[in-house]
Amino acid sequence: MEKECNIEFQTVDIEEFYDKDELNKDEFSTNLVVLTEKEQILVNTLFDRLKSISPESLEVFANRVADLERLTKNIAHFPSLLERQVVAAEIRTEQTLIESLLANRGGDKMLHLPSKAILGKGFIVAKFHVFMSMCKIALECGFPKNEVAEYQKATLSLMFTIMAEDVYLSMLDNVSIPIDLRQQVAYSLIILWEHRSDQNVSEMAPVLEAVWSARKKLAPVFGTMVGTSELLLLSIEMDDQWCKFISTQLGDKEVSMALEEFLFGLSYEEIQRVKAILKDKGISAIGREEVAAFLGKPSIHEVGVSSEDPRQFYLDYSLRRDNARARLRMDLPGPHTTLEDHYMRFIMEKNKEKQYNDAYAK
Repeated sequence: MEKECNIEFQTVDIEEFYDKDELNKDEFSTNLVVLTEKEQILVNTLFDRLKSISPESLEVFANRVADLERLTKNIAHFPSLLERQVVAAEIRTEQTLIESLLANRGGDKMLHLPSKAILGKGFIVAKFHVFMSMCKIALECGFPKNEVAEYQKATLSLMFTIMAEDVYLSMLDNVSIPIDLRQQVAYSLIILWEHRSDQNVSEMAPVLEAVWSARKKLAPVFGTMVGTSELLLLSIEMDDQWCKFISTQLGDKEVSMALEEFLFGLSYEEIQRVKAILKDKGISAIGREEVAAFLGKPSIHEVGVSSEDPRQFYLDYSLRRDNARARLRMDLPGPHTTLEDHYMRFIMEKNKEKQYNDAYAK
C-alpha cells in the first residue's frame, strides 16, 4: 500500500512546467537519447503519482526533465562525430577520430576529446542524478517494491553507461589488446558519445550487477584470501557468459588478481598485507570487520556506506581503475587493469567471433 507524503498542494497539470515549444520534440533533432521508451514510462508513472501525492516535487522533476531536453538541444548544435568535417583545411572523419584515439596513449585525454564527448558526459551524469532522485522519491512515497526496483534498475544502467566510457578509454591504452579490437573499442566509444547509449552495456551491466549483489552474500571470512569458495558461490548464481569468462580467463594471473580485488573490496596491496598478517599471527580466518581493523580502515558501518547505492559501485570501480593505472605506469606488481576491463574485452571478443562465424556461415 502506498504511503502518502504529508504535503498538501493544489493539483497542477504537468504541461504548466514546460514551454509549448519544449513539448514539441519534433521541433529539434538531437543524436542523444533524452529518454528511452522504458525510461519515459518510468518518468510518466512518477509524474502521475506526484500529481496527487506532492505537486511541489512534480514541479521540481518536471523542470529537471525539461533541463535535460534543453541540454540535448544545445549539444545537438555540435556536429555529429560520424560526419565528415573540414576545419582549417583539416579533414576530420570518423576514421581520423579513431586514429587520434589510438595514437594518444597515457595521461588524461580530455583535451584530445571532441567537445560533444565532454558535453555528452555532463548530460548523462545529469540524467543519472535525475533518476537517483526519482529512486529516492519512489522509496519515500511508498511506491510498490516492484516499481522501486525498476527505478533502481534504470539508475544502475545509467551508472554502467558512464562507467563504460571509462572502460573503453582504459582499453584503448592497453597495448596487449590487438589493434583490430582496439579499433572496435574506439568505434564503440564514438557511438557511445554520439548517442549516450551502448549495446555492450546491456550485456555487461546485468552480470556485473549480479556479481556485485552476490558478493554481499559471501560468508564474511577471509581465510587463505584466494577466494576459491567465494568464486564458486558467485559462479553458481551467474549466467552462462560469466561462467565461460571464469572458466577461460581465470588462468590468466592478471584476471585472477583483478577478480580478487573485486571480490574482497580491497586493493592488491591491502590483500598482500592481510595475507602477511594471517601468516605471521598463525590465524586461519578472520571476519570483514577484523580485516578493516588490521588495515587501520573504518568499517563500512562506520562510514555509513550503502552497498545499494550505484555511486558506491562506481566509486569502488574508479579506485581500482586508478590503482591499476598507477601500477602500470610505475611497473609495480598487481593488476594493471580492472575486472570490468577484462570482462568488456571478453564480451567484445565473443561478439566479434560471433559476427565472423555468422558471416562465414553465409
